[in-house]
Amino acid sequence: MNIKSFLIAGLVGGIINWLLGWLFYGILPEDFFTQPKDSIKTMVSILSGCLTVGLFISYIFSRWAKVSTAKNGAKAGFIIGIFMGLISNLFNMAFLKGLTYGMFVTDVIITIITTAITGAVIGLLIGKLNRNLD
Repeated sequence: MNIKSFLIAGLVGGIINWLLGWLFYGILPEDFFTQPKDSIKTMVSILSGCLTVGLFISYIFSRWAKVSTAKNGAKAGFIIGIFMGLISNLFNMAFLKGLTYGMFVTDVIITIITTAITGAVIGLLIGKLNRNLD
């Protein structure tokens, strides 16, 4: 595993994930999801979570799956997104008040889309960076 390509692809993927989250959760469904308070803690937590997702996907692609194209990254990201969306929403359904089935399904779909796009970017970057570093 190339550490440099893992870190660069993971951090860029995390930023892409954060931007997609801002689009899907902050702009498009204005009143559908409860908006968090605009505090430093909230924003740092969201950015940190997105960077963690990017590094997690990059690690899987670099270390185990050997994903190095946008197409394979999108496919793998799609599958990862299904599991991430279901895991988080099943726990949220159990513990959070006010979560509806519509919100559940919408969030799973958004997670799948954002993770597939993030995976495509990470896969593409890993492939390009590994070719340039060889």
